Amino acid sequence: MEVILLERIAKLGQMGEVVRVKDGYARNFLLPKGKAMRANKANLERFARDRVQLEARNLERKSEAEEVAAKLGGQSFTAIRSAGETGQLYGSVSTRDVADVISENGFSVQRTQVQLNMPIKTLGLHQVAIALHPEVEAMVTVNVARSNEEAERQAHGEAVTLAREEKIEEQAAPALEELLEDAEQAREVAAELAEEEASEAAESKAEADAAPAEDEERTE
Repeated sequence: MEVILLERIAKLGQMGEVVRVKDGYARNFLLPKGKAMRANKANLERFARDRVQLEARNLERKSEAEEVAAKLGGQSFTAIRSAGETGQLYGSVSTRDVADVISENGFSVQRTQVQLNMPIKTLGLHQVAIALHPEVEAMVTVNVARSNEEAERQAHGEAVTLAREEKIEEQAAPALEELLEDAEQAREVAAELAEEEASEAAESKAEADAAPAEDEERTE
């Protein structure tokens, strides 16, 4: 389907351009959201007639978005989630979650404005772009932590998770210590047995040496 763009659409075109898009994309997103209209003769004439008004409205919305971006950009928002010791979340933080936590702090943001390629699945500080207007974005930090105290530590640059290797070492340490203790005990037992064997051998040798002397005494 060919449509006339009523605003700039990333990777598609600028306002006023006629572009070809998939029918589903046009019907389900561009047309109902007022971002485009069908490229037919009547709409082309309508756009030409209303272009100045549309551009003025777009500049007004852009100016408003830039004011919001000046306040929103650089802000940090905390999302509390359960996670394992290596930082893997028991779940995720979605675009809706990010929009909700930003909105709870006084900004009006829809989930469609949150630019996430995939949900956040680990603890840490995550940079997320918020599309306030087709030409205006604000970068925010989403601090995903298990508690507010942990979020503060992360914000100050402290690592709050164990690396996979550290986790493996931590889990293996008790078994290793037990193994070393067993090995030490085994060495002590072996040393005691060796001493006993040496003592018994010495006694046997002494008895063997004494036997001929007794025989000689009897002969005399």
